[in-house]
Amino acid sequence: MKTDAAVNEYVNRGAEVAGITDGVLEVLTTSYRELDVQIPVRCESGNLLVCRGYRVQHNGARGPYKGGIRYHPSVDISEVRALASLMTWKTALVDVPFGGAKGGVSVDPDQLTERDLQEVTRKFALRIHHILGPYRDIPAPDVNTNAQTMAWFMDAYSDINGYSPAAVTGKPLSLGGAPGREQATGWGVIDVLSAYYEHHGDELAGKRVAIQGFGNVGSWAAEKLQRLGATVVAVSDVYGGIHHGDGLNVAALRRDVADGASVTEADVGELITNNELLGLECDVVIPAALGEAVTEKNVERVSAKLVVEAANFPVTPEADSVLNDRGIPVIPDILANAGGVTGSYFEWTQNIQQFTWSEERFTRELAAKLNAATAATLAKTESDVVTMREAAFALGIERVAEAAHLRGYV
Repeated sequence: MKTDAAVNEYVNRGAEVAGITDGVLEVLTTSYRELDVQIPVRCESGNLLVCRGYRVQHNGARGPYKGGIRYHPSVDISEVRALASLMTWKTALVDVPFGGAKGGVSVDPDQLTERDLQEVTRKFALRIHHILGPYRDIPAPDVNTNAQTMAWFMDAYSDINGYSPAAVTGKPLSLGGAPGREQATGWGVIDVLSAYYEHHGDELAGKRVAIQGFGNVGSWAAEKLQRLGATVVAVSDVYGGIHHGDGLNVAALRRDVADGASVTEADVGELITNNELLGLECDVVIPAALGEAVTEKNVERVSAKLVVEAANFPVTPEADSVLNDRGIPVIPDILANAGGVTGSYFEWTQNIQQFTWSEERFTRELAAKLNAATAATLAKTESDVVTMREAAFALGIERVAEAAHLRGYV
C-alpha cells in the first residue's frame, strides 16, 4: 500500500467517527497544491547532480501551511503528500493556527559535502519561494535537515523577499530560533506519554522504555525519560541497537552520537537489531526513526504494553489493526510527535512579535498544549469507544471541517 493511500485509510476511519460526509471529506483530503521541481547542482567533485524536490500544500483552512523538509533518497510525491496530510490533522489536533504541508528532496545527504548540501538547499528554496512566506507556508527541519539547513533556506528566501526570519522555523538561535525548539519534538513525545499515564492513574517513573531511532527526536526523548525516572533499556540507529536490562547511560550515548559515533559503538550491553528492539519485553516501545517500522511482517514481535509513534507513520494500517486486536494501545503520530509543530508555532510567534521567550516559558507552554490535546483525545477515545488514533484523527478532522465550512469551502 502506498504511503498516501495508507494515511487516507487512517483519515477515513477518523472521518467516520466524526460523521463527515463523503463530499466534504473529498475536499478536505485533496491537496490544494503540489509542486514538483528539478534541482540541478554542480557538486564539488565536478559531477552534475539532478534531484527532484517536492512541496505539497495539503489544506490551509485553519491558517498558513506548515510542515518540514526532509532529504532522503526514498522521498517521492506519495510520501510527501501523505506527510502533508498528517500535518493538517496534527496542527488541528493541538490547536495551532496552521494548515498542513510537507516538503522533501530525493537526495542522499551522506554522499554530499556541506557545500553541496548548501547548494541543494538554496536551489530548492529558489524553486519554491513563490508559494512560501510567513503568512503563506512556513517550512521547518525534518529527516536529515537541521537548523543549519533552515539558515541556508531562510537566507535564500530573504535574498528575494527581504529579511524574513518568520519564513522558516527550526533556525539557529542567533537567526531567530527559539530556545527549546530543538528539543521540542522529543520532549513533547514524553509530555504526551506522561499525560497518558496520568490520565490512567499511573506514572512514567519506573517504566522500562525502548527507543528505535536515536536522532534528534529519539535522543531528546531518552534524555527526558531518564530525567523523569524512567529506564531506557534499549536504543538503536540505522546500524543497529544496544540493550541493557538495567538501563543505559543516556547522557554518555548522546555525547558519543554528537561526536559522530553510532550507538552500536557504545561499550555497554548487548548488540541487537532494530527488529529485535521491537520485540523486547518492556512497558513502552517508541519508534522514532523513519516510517513503516512496524508492519504486518514484524508486528507480532512487538512485546511492549504501549506503542508511542514518535516518527511519522511508523505503524502501517495492517499492523495497527493487529496491535488493536492484541490489546496494545498506540499513541498516534499526530499526537505523539506534535511537539515539533507546536514548538515551531512558538518560534513563529516570537519572530512575528520580535520578542524572545525564555526556555522555561517555552517548555511550560509546550507541555500545556500537549496535555490539553492528549486529554481531549483520551476523552473522545472513551466517549466514542474508539482507538486513540481514530479519536485523534476525528478531532483534527472536525476542527478543519468547521474552519472550511466557516470560510465557505464546503
